[in-house]
Amino acid sequence: MNGAEAMVKCLTAEGISRIFGYPGVAISPFLDAVFQDASIEHILVRQEQAAGHAASGYARITGRPAVCVSSSGPGATNLITALATAYADSIPLIAITGQVNSSLLGRDVFQEADMRGATESFVKYSYLVKNADEIPRVFKEAFYIANSGRKGPVLIDIPIDVQMQTLKKPFAYPEQLTMRGYKPNVKGNSLQLSRVIAAIQKAKKPLVCAGGGVILGQGEAGLRAFCEKYRIPLVHTMMGIGVLPKNHPLYFGMLGNNGKPYANRAVAASDLLIIVGARIADRAVPKPENLEQRVNIIHIDIDTAEIGKNLGPTIPLVGDAKIVFAALAEAPITIDTSEWLRELEEKKHSTVDLRRFSDKLVNPVELVKLLSEKMEDDAIYVADVGQNQLWSADNYVMKRGRFLTSGGMGTMGYSIPAAIGAKFAAPERQVVAVCGDGSFQMSLYELGTIAVQKLPVKILIMKNRFLGLVREYQAKTYSRRYEAVELFDYPRYSHIAAAYDMAYFHCDNNAALGESLDAFLACETAALMVCDVDSENNTQ
Repeated sequence: MNGAEAMVKCLTAEGISRIFGYPGVAISPFLDAVFQDASIEHILVRQEQAAGHAASGYARITGRPAVCVSSSGPGATNLITALATAYADSIPLIAITGQVNSSLLGRDVFQEADMRGATESFVKYSYLVKNADEIPRVFKEAFYIANSGRKGPVLIDIPIDVQMQTLKKPFAYPEQLTMRGYKPNVKGNSLQLSRVIAAIQKAKKPLVCAGGGVILGQGEAGLRAFCEKYRIPLVHTMMGIGVLPKNHPLYFGMLGNNGKPYANRAVAASDLLIIVGARIADRAVPKPENLEQRVNIIHIDIDTAEIGKNLGPTIPLVGDAKIVFAALAEAPITIDTSEWLRELEEKKHSTVDLRRFSDKLVNPVELVKLLSEKMEDDAIYVADVGQNQLWSADNYVMKRGRFLTSGGMGTMGYSIPAAIGAKFAAPERQVVAVCGDGSFQMSLYELGTIAVQKLPVKILIMKNRFLGLVREYQAKTYSRRYEAVELFDYPRYSHIAAAYDMAYFHCDNNAALGESLDAFLACETAALMVCDVDSENNTQ
């Protein structure tokens, strides 16, 4: 058995049946082993960054690590943005990159790139494999690291000669794994847990702030049971969308610059903020020093480094959200939040949305509400980055589905390849990618992947002929001196849809929106819908 064949056996042992990638000479031995084994399907994307985003969408829906593959040099460096995106949002990926012959490393030969050095700050860990006999151990460790503790991407860089090298030892994939120095704490310290329980018991106005870590740790059910048992209200960050359905009586919206004003008012009025699975960065709390002076804070996270990074906690608790809230749900806590919930309801109903949207074209707020209401209950909504993301996050109607987006890195062009990965992960579920005309053009080449794979993915474009969020910033900050943000009236979307055998829909007014969305969502094949949005519409 050679190294490439061992790589395939390792992936099979981990239950991997599908990988996303782009070929090249330096990864060809591995791809040949994939061809000969036939137990793994290789999905050819049109650019390596899309392989990483597709793997991200796949991992987020399956809840398990997904695999992306590239060759050496520019093929591998094209993956870096996708790895940084996954790292920022704690998505478990295994990135396999081909590398030049190991005897040539460090000589700046054709298509050599130091991937370990280049990705050091964007991966949980990385390997440069120099001995084929190390492949089983390396793959076992990589999957364990990617999917334990705070999840994230792991890089395996393998020179072409190591892929062709014959193993000297019989292949044996490790059943057990012990790594000194890497033992994530998942249960939570019992003393700290007691302090958390005591703080909740004393609180008059407790509030949970949930982040993406709750969803990644599959802790939604436990957190929901905790909130319902003690009647504690909940707000969330952008990555925490989906922790509670929007119609839940304890749900009080997304906080932050682009969230609901009443959610921010709830945070300011609380006397105990229970942060779980969130780093609380600048988009969620612009001035954390003001908040930590007024409110007692419990910060629960599986990553020690995230606790207190942006907001100083009164009580830190390192642990897995699913395990911690299972314990808290059994705690002897007796609190009455009736008055607090009435106060929050008053804040919600007294909040006036002062934004005004043009009635000439499609209202983006109504578009997101209507689209998400009409989508199937378990549908997957994938938002891109820009104004479309903020309108989506603010107005998406959560039922039993999933909301995916690039939160920490804010990577434009994420939605289409991530939607591809999500559709492969859940072929029976409806998948809709929502993007602006700017972010669409960053990954429109992946329509080729959709066409070849015959994926009935729906893509909706909010078209305003601008890079909208930058235009909005330039309007407010630089007195409407617009530079490098106008996209004009290109491309011709109907022609693009025809080129990739996609159904095409267009809407430029609110009156026809409902009927157009019905036809778009009912389409059994891949479909592209363009909604004209006034370029003067802003997110705030």
